[in-house]
Amino acid sequence: MEKYKNPLVERYSSKEMLYNFSPKKKFLIWRKLWLYLAEIQKELGLNISEEQIYDLKTHLHNIDWNRVSFYEKKFRHDVMAHLYAFGEKATIARPIIHLGVTSAFLGDNTDIILIRDGLEILLKKLINIIFRLRNFALEYHNTPTLAFTHYQPAQLTTVGKRSSLWLQSLLLDLEELEFRLKNIHFRGVKGTVGTADSFKELFDGDLQKVKDLEKKLSSKFRFKNVFSITGQTYDRKVDAQILNLLSNISQSSHKFSNDLRLLQNLKEMEEPFEKEQIGSSAMAYKRNPIRSERIASLAKYVISLSNSSALVAATQWLERTLDDSANRRLVIGQSFLSVDSILMIWNNILENIVVYPNIIDKHIREELPFLITEYLIVECVKKGADRQDIHERIRIHSMATNDQIKLKGMENDFIKRILDDQKIPIHDEEKIKKIMNPKNFTGFSSDQTLEFIETKVNPILNRFHHLIDYDISNMDKRI
Repeated sequence: MEKYKNPLVERYSSKEMLYNFSPKKKFLIWRKLWLYLAEIQKELGLNISEEQIYDLKTHLHNIDWNRVSFYEKKFRHDVMAHLYAFGEKATIARPIIHLGVTSAFLGDNTDIILIRDGLEILLKKLINIIFRLRNFALEYHNTPTLAFTHYQPAQLTTVGKRSSLWLQSLLLDLEELEFRLKNIHFRGVKGTVGTADSFKELFDGDLQKVKDLEKKLSSKFRFKNVFSITGQTYDRKVDAQILNLLSNISQSSHKFSNDLRLLQNLKEMEEPFEKEQIGSSAMAYKRNPIRSERIASLAKYVISLSNSSALVAATQWLERTLDDSANRRLVIGQSFLSVDSILMIWNNILENIVVYPNIIDKHIREELPFLITEYLIVECVKKGADRQDIHERIRIHSMATNDQIKLKGMENDFIKRILDDQKIPIHDEEKIKKIMNPKNFTGFSSDQTLEFIETKVNPILNRFHHLIDYDISNMDKRI
């Protein structure tokens, strides 16, 4: 009978993220933890021979999965299964493997390593999205477009300014991601309940040697920080913080996918649509935004998972309880794989996103007459008219024009109504036409966009220039 296949594995996530959370990497880290632990213990004076260290190194990558499976069925304990399987290969080192530590030494330190490495994978993808959005914002920084509030036409902005809003969200996410990477802590060697009692015995009460052991071990795995206090496990709030970060990235991604789908409905912008791509099995003309929809779908999943890690952190008992284990096996890896997929799709969209300036201009022209009402009021008052009287005349003409457009399908004749109204002291049609240049109504959109990119975005891209894939053929295309 065919087994269930996880779509994140089969369809969505990148090879690098799949490997990061693979059994192979996880259990290789376990063995490295055993090896480095023994090396440092020997260095600090414990009775461990160079021959035993060599034995561990020689068999480090030689994992007999069949024997692991046999022992796990026998012991119902994954750490002991791997310990026995490793000991069958590294027979000389067998007596000193896992000396002084408990299962959490392997599980928690490995999880922290995988989380750190996963964040570094996401960092690169995030930087590439910021890079492509920066380029998009620059290209369209001065292209007027209708802004919307309540999904109703409001004033004008520019296409580039709108995309800078997506960038702003990502910069907040990046700031949080960098903070988590900078402040992530190694669990270290804490013994069975966090007191390091076993190491007090091993090192004859020498606390400094225990500290040296932790510092040297953490350095082996590129960690500057080590928890000074733990129970048997590191504080599960760390998982909640990481999943909250992944949720935040998903929120930003979902917002982008919403906006793009709304604009695609208006035919102003469009995600890539392949030459032979089929939008609908029934409606051959359709160009469904499946990439954006997939982002939204995966983002909802990640956002929902973040609550799970919060519940785990809130319901831990005393020094540890095992009701976190199955939950963490699922939600941490699944969240990283999902966000990895989201960011790949987003990068893919930005590679070939399409903008339709003529449609954008058409929509502006349909609404632009209403946007000059403030100018009309000011001009009339300057000519001696009563501000409230003019406001009422403009309101009447606006409502009548709207009725004509919506009920009869006719074109916007608002300006003609204004020019024909003898109670409104404005009759210079040429001047009004000159005023009705869309760029006169975008405020400081262009300037804001350029300043934002220069002061906020470019410094980040300069700092992470080594992570940018300028050649898009190098990027993972699995979407």
